[in-house]
Amino acid sequence: MATPNIVLIVSDDHGYADRSALQVREDVSTPALDRLAAEGVSFTQGYVTAPICSPSRAGIMTGLYQQRWGSLWFDSAEFPPDPATPTLAEVLADAGYRTGYFGKVHYGSEDIGDRACPPHHGFEETLYGLAGQSIGRLNYLRHSVEAQEEYGEAAMPMAVQPLLSGDDPVEFDGFLTDEFGRRALDFIGADDQRPFFCMLAFNAVHNFCWQLPDDELERRGLPKFNDWNPDEASYGDWYDDVIVPNLPHGREYYLAQLELMDAQIGAVLDRLDDLGLREDTLVVYLTDNGGSTCNYGDNTPLRGTKYTLWEGGIRVPMIWRWPGTIPAGEERDGLASALDLMPTFREVSGSTAAHPTDGLNLLPTLLHAATTDRALHWECGFQFAVRDGAWKLSWVDPESQDARELAAVEHAPMGAGWQLTNLDDDPGEERNLLHERPDVAESLLRRHERWRQEVGLEPRGLAPAGDPT
Repeated sequence: MATPNIVLIVSDDHGYADRSALQVREDVSTPALDRLAAEGVSFTQGYVTAPICSPSRAGIMTGLYQQRWGSLWFDSAEFPPDPATPTLAEVLADAGYRTGYFGKVHYGSEDIGDRACPPHHGFEETLYGLAGQSIGRLNYLRHSVEAQEEYGEAAMPMAVQPLLSGDDPVEFDGFLTDEFGRRALDFIGADDQRPFFCMLAFNAVHNFCWQLPDDELERRGLPKFNDWNPDEASYGDWYDDVIVPNLPHGREYYLAQLELMDAQIGAVLDRLDDLGLREDTLVVYLTDNGGSTCNYGDNTPLRGTKYTLWEGGIRVPMIWRWPGTIPAGEERDGLASALDLMPTFREVSGSTAAHPTDGLNLLPTLLHAATTDRALHWECGFQFAVRDGAWKLSWVDPESQDARELAAVEHAPMGAGWQLTNLDDDPGEERNLLHERPDVAESLLRRHERWRQEVGLEPRGLAPAGDPT
């Protein structure tokens, strides 16, 4: 098996149902993602390690549960502080790959020169924006000093700071999705004989999706919508008007961003074809957390949204394509995790690195549909979940400040207390089987407590039959 190039595409908040090949929604058009699925293997039960972007992206980049360094939620999310914790880029660079990162960066709080910045964790060529400086998002259209001065107080929440290449600021006023795609195409086509690892981390389809080029708005018959103006309203009042259910044309803006991102994915696939690299390149697509229903994403048939540990917050689209090596047009229903990127990339790259990982090498599953018994864990402090086989146990403290604020501000009902679900029978998590199968709940809780100890967290002392406080 030849050493492949690797393209890892990570989107932001993409709804689980929002792919046209699934035929769940008639309003969705994603021909490039449909092509990936038709030419590769899709995991119907692919997961990330957190229902929000910062901790999840740290898990993607390291192949380790981010809880190992205390990264649970927004307030504790950080890139792994230990330089000895290798990243995907560092492992692949050691295996002889040239490495490029183009897109959104958000591991928590980050500043220029931090290890959280791609040039400081293994990437040679970069164009990126630090979303940790701007409430987790990047503006789709404006990134310049002029824009910062123009926006004033709104510059930070509207995310208009310059981009970065290496540690150097790059001003760019244009459509960000297209620019990240263009830079990825240039990197893929560079005259360099080494295999390449290209990470393309779109800001799409994170809110605020109305930030579209004028010609796109005109072509789609959509009105312009203004970013926050502090002279007209408080940020909180304005924000409530730009999410479900109040934003006019909200679903149409979201779909426009999704289609434009899909077009860039299609351009990447076309470039690989044009260069004769189709069968020499492993392409992987996933999104960083479950779809954001407050931003008009659709997670059907899953319950919940980004922020929650319902399936809609943590189960994501996950597609692998390597023509001529892995099958085409097949699905795998075993559990897969973003943690599995590290050991799988290590395997296909020929890396001899022996760093620890919490993931599994998916190559046998991709090649032969082999299955492996495993459990997956999620831990956010005020909520947790564990899945083993068909069974999933979760718990939410409904009185926590996080749960109350998310329900009020993001229109994200979190649930309350204990939930036990058999996902084979009930993927929508409609029935709570806690009282019917207390034995299963107790077993899952014990397993999660052992996991907590393994990753360095203190025991909770909760019991499914008791008061979850």
